[in-house]
Amino acid sequence: MAPTEFSAPRSGQRFWVETLGCPKNAVDSDKVVASLLGDGLTPAPTAGDADLVVVNTCAFIEAARQESIDTVLALADARKDGARLVVTGCLAERYGAELAAALPEVDSVVGFAGEGSISEVILRRPPKGGPRDLLELPRPAPSAPWAYVKVAEGCDRTCAFCAIPSFRGKQRSRTPESIVAEARGLVAGGAREIVLVAQDLASYGRDTGFPGALVPLLQSLDRLAGEGLARVRLLYLYPSQVRDPLVGAMLDLETPVPYFDLSLQHASAPLLKSMRRWGSGERFLAMIDEIRRREPTSAFRSSFIVGFPGETEDDHEELLGFVEAAGLDWAGLFPFSPEDGTPAAEMGAPVDADVVKERLDELSVIQDRLTQAARDALVGTRVEVLVDGSEGGAPVGRTHREAPEIDGVVRLSADGQLAAGTIVTAEVVSAVGPDLMAEAD
Repeated sequence: MAPTEFSAPRSGQRFWVETLGCPKNAVDSDKVVASLLGDGLTPAPTAGDADLVVVNTCAFIEAARQESIDTVLALADARKDGARLVVTGCLAERYGAELAAALPEVDSVVGFAGEGSISEVILRRPPKGGPRDLLELPRPAPSAPWAYVKVAEGCDRTCAFCAIPSFRGKQRSRTPESIVAEARGLVAGGAREIVLVAQDLASYGRDTGFPGALVPLLQSLDRLAGEGLARVRLLYLYPSQVRDPLVGAMLDLETPVPYFDLSLQHASAPLLKSMRRWGSGERFLAMIDEIRRREPTSAFRSSFIVGFPGETEDDHEELLGFVEAAGLDWAGLFPFSPEDGTPAAEMGAPVDADVVKERLDELSVIQDRLTQAARDALVGTRVEVLVDGSEGGAPVGRTHREAPEIDGVVRLSADGQLAAGTIVTAEVVSAVGPDLMAEAD
């Protein structure tokens, strides 16, 4: 993808980076920020004050693409005279020249890798030296007592509904040494929790000839406990890769938390096969039950697609039964989105939109009830809370059951101030929606 002409930013200029989409995008933005800081630029208080505005976009589904375009247009209107506007991320990777032609307000549309990438166009790498691959660029100090660490880019799977491999490419795992070094730097900067992310996290190392490499990586990260690391959290686990060695590492090592983010997508075996996915509701329940048997405090999150082409009423009923039986703590529910270039987009007549909405509503009612029941069950228990910061002058944090930014939080009452990064024991006194109210010791 060839970017439009763009003059490199100069030392002393101010920048603004707007991030949309998933935690993996947040990591990419962190590295852009660190590089701009290293080049002598300073953060602007608002996008309207910046000389350089970078929008890191998402293109996973139609709703995300529309949000990205709306954000780009809003920032184009808000920028000051002479400010440069750059679009990067998944929308840029996927649509490139087409996006540049459709958005004349934008000065440059650049991807993250290869020739004409953001590393070359904006960050001036490799002309100034240093790695071209954004994965290996340095990170700024974390702004919270937790931080995402991306261990791989791309994906080798061929899920029928997903376009990510078409623009993010095949899986490219980082070396464990670079991951541990990045984590060590984040811990030194105040992170108590490291959240590992990738498109297919549990397959880390398979592309380099070391399937199962996630377990020794966890063992290496566990050694950072003596340097201040308290938690390691894993997001995006493909279910067929959640095998005994990985489960054992997550349950037996000191820092990994028993939080299982399983990418299930459905429970009907025939529909999963049509999705080009592994598994069935029966297999998934057996996995969840075994993990709960080994560690009753384990928390579970997943995501499900409703209205995939060919989804019958029987398929839907099977999904409802599975969700009821699984009793997940958290779940993301999404209507099927036909993505250009994917097999699912060519699978014939879609499920009627009104039917999809009815099925989503029905599933939401069940999952909301189960989430509330899981939160209510914690009332009266004592929990360990990592304090993330404060809201309205009161400390707010998370137990191992809550991932940052996507799950509920724990709102604490305490005698005196609790600094971010502090880990306290607290008694849960009530549950209000997804949030817990607790009294710290």
